[in-house]
Amino acid sequence: MSSQDAKRGMDRREFLQSAAVLGAGFMLGKSAFAEGEAPKEPAKMDGINIALVGAGAQGQVLMEAILKIPGIRFKAVCDIWEAWNLKKVTGQLKAYKHEVNSYVDYKEMLAAEKNLDAVIIATPDFCHAEQTVACLKAGLPVYCEKEMSNTLEGAKQMVLAAKETGKLLQIGHQRRSNPRYIHCKEKLVDEAKLLGRITTINGQWNRAVQIDLGVPPKYTIEQAVLEKYGFKSMKQFRNWRWYKGLGGGPVIDLGSHQIDVYNWFLGVVPKAVTASGGTDYYDKATHEWYDTVQALYEYEYEYAPDKKQTVRAFYQTITTNSSNGYYETFMGDEGTLVISESASRGAVYREQSAPAWDKWVKKGYLKAPVKKEEKPAAEGAIADVRESAVQQAYELPVTMNLKYHQLHLQNFFDAMRGKAKLNCPAEQAYETAVTVLKVNEAIEAGRRLEFKPEEFKV
Repeated sequence: MSSQDAKRGMDRREFLQSAAVLGAGFMLGKSAFAEGEAPKEPAKMDGINIALVGAGAQGQVLMEAILKIPGIRFKAVCDIWEAWNLKKVTGQLKAYKHEVNSYVDYKEMLAAEKNLDAVIIATPDFCHAEQTVACLKAGLPVYCEKEMSNTLEGAKQMVLAAKETGKLLQIGHQRRSNPRYIHCKEKLVDEAKLLGRITTINGQWNRAVQIDLGVPPKYTIEQAVLEKYGFKSMKQFRNWRWYKGLGGGPVIDLGSHQIDVYNWFLGVVPKAVTASGGTDYYDKATHEWYDTVQALYEYEYEYAPDKKQTVRAFYQTITTNSSNGYYETFMGDEGTLVISESASRGAVYREQSAPAWDKWVKKGYLKAPVKKEEKPAAEGAIADVRESAVQQAYELPVTMNLKYHQLHLQNFFDAMRGKAKLNCPAEQAYETAVTVLKVNEAIEAGRRLEFKPEEFKV
């Protein structure tokens, strides 16, 4: 066995170990997959031929994850940065024995490639709608990175194209395929109801100050090419997330992942949002979107049959300090769930007044907390009520030892083969797009904005 084969064998074992924690039904079982349209004509092949459109940083992340999934063959790569992204990724894939053709224009790729089974799209947000619709209409299922689009109109066109063509469209909210998140949603929140009545949600994604991405002069894209594909300059091309009309700023780029989890875990969409934000640190000429955003959502949550209450969900993203990184916290009257895509954070905390969780520990839903040795109180000492409120952490029994996107991509390919339903189909992702894009609108309006139910439908 070659060293490369041995490495792939190890990756396969890691995949099975992560999936096995949820039981044999995780990979193909119905309970592990959210509702999504099944393909009309499942692909009847062991190998799936794909194209990668967008070979920048995120495209390379997806490529690395796909290379660990058996039965997938890259046939084409498309990127407008021919001298760097396209050359680099094409070379890497050929080193892995994938015979790929390279293209600058995705339209030329679609016209020339006749043996594709699917397309992976990882271009800037403003490109997603046009490229996704074209690929779907060419008869190809699409895995498109989030955010669906930087506009709701673009996102609508993607949903409509998926419906009209009957082709699969998976959006890259990869937490929906993460076994830790699935376990928390299905076992802890829905079945065991360990949190009790959910009242509040907090979440954040904090990042440290970063300099703008540059480029060596000899790798600069010609100005005519930049303008053809929607960019005014090389600086804008490299830092598109900060520019209006191209991206949506950090709250869309980062927040959409976590705010999607808010909607998913509560099972409803919000009824209103208030937000504050601004470009408080960076130069507004080069950072048109806000570097600091704080948003407060209001959800009408049904905690029991015919019983509803308002759940207030706070979200923050800043790009000037990395304190505490990124996570989501769901708080209820009986417990608190803290979870993150980062494996270093994930536990449930029981309120002292809540029923014991021994039953759920025995069922394997939680790990029993490690008991700390209690020091005897000094004679005559008065107990501090603050100390008595300290909660013990019940850690999660589910691990995720793979690249973050790998299981979400696996779900997409399994759906193509007719073995699964998509975990994040277009209609579901559209609800998240409506939810997160409203934040920037609320900042501009400077007031509380209400959602109308029809806004979430296409």
